[in-house]
Amino acid sequence: MVCPAGVARKKEVFVLKRSALVVLLLSVTFLAVPTFAAPMPSKTFANQSLATRDADLALVRDVAANEQVAKVLAARGFSQEQVNQKLAQLSAQDLHQLAQNLNQLQAAGLTQQEWIWIGIGALAALILIIALS
Repeated sequence: MVCPAGVARKKEVFVLKRSALVVLLLSVTFLAVPTFAAPMPSKTFANQSLATRDADLALVRDVAANEQVAKVLAARGFSQEQVNQKLAQLSAQDLHQLAQNLNQLQAAGLTQQEWIWIGIGALAALILIIALS
């Protein structure tokens, strides 16, 4: 069975429009994903007091002593004593910077923001598929 030229042409135009729309959607999706790097503060002040260093050291040691963190460190071959020794060797500036940025540390895997962007992309693709069906 041979299709009339007009029907074949309409089908070809539809396929081209659909392909262009998919390429446009994918381009927008990938361009819309933000960079996941965050600015890091520079080194802290040099005349940090001993009390501040002790407070920072206690905070970092508390995090390192956390059951989950200690389990991962132990799996990597570090004892709690080794971790404490390494932390004590950090400069006051590095220790303060680590203590200030503990909330930015994350476990392996995707962040919540990354999952949100993936969800938005999946939703956009689903909407596109439904609209073109």
